Amino acid sequence: MNHSLDHVVIAVDDLSRSIEQYRALGFTVYPGGDHQGRSSHNALIMLADGSYLELKAWRSPAPNERWWATLDKSGEGLVDFALLSADPVGELAAARARGLVTLQGPVPGERTRPDGQHVRWTTARHDTGDVPFLCGDITPRNLRVPDDAALMQHANGATGVALITVAVQDLDVTLARWQALLGPDFALPAISDDAALGIRSVRIALGGFDVVLQGLTSEHSNITLAKHLALRGEGAFEVVLRGTTAKWVSPAAEHGFRS
Repeated sequence: MNHSLDHVVIAVDDLSRSIEQYRALGFTVYPGGDHQGRSSHNALIMLADGSYLELKAWRSPAPNERWWATLDKSGEGLVDFALLSADPVGELAAARARGLVTLQGPVPGERTRPDGQHVRWTTARHDTGDVPFLCGDITPRNLRVPDDAALMQHANGATGVALITVAVQDLDVTLARWQALLGPDFALPAISDDAALGIRSVRIALGGFDVVLQGLTSEHSNITLAKHLALRGEGAFEVVLRGTTAKWVSPAAEHGFRS
């Protein structure tokens, strides 16, 4: 499996407004288009490391979609991230055979760009946000993620994603899911217990970025993490960007970004 980051998903209320907000924060934002068969549409922030940030909004309610449900319940913010996959269908089958039965799919995806170009991909989606989903292209990837160098130039200096921190309810359960996703040849690090902070954590080095999984040592032992889990549930709650010294303000601070 390719362990590189494909993209980070940020659920927003109003796409046009969010595009302007992120442009004001020094990002170059590219309108992505409308998703076929769904009420969602998006915009992309391409990064030089090959990943991107997806601003995603819905024109009408989508109660069957976990990301929309989080947005509806808890407001804008980070909701998920994806690993790039050359074979989502095969990797889905392998992960499920290893016991990751909560990984669902394959889920086809389609989007029409503002220039009329039709883009297609496939994903394998997890029921909860503590494990990334898989995303692989059917049409060439540079149609879904334009590789124009100008789109990767950001006034704030951002070049990529260095770290994603993920809040989890039960670290042992989450680690078992990660092992089933990545396969037996991937050695997961040992758990670190910080009694003073009230956090149990594991730092996983992937392709060009790290993931830190954080769980509570006991119920409500870390106020910040406990509040996040109560409000938004499991999933990404902070992304550290590489290459920028920008001091994040709303909406980026509210969406879990720092430099």
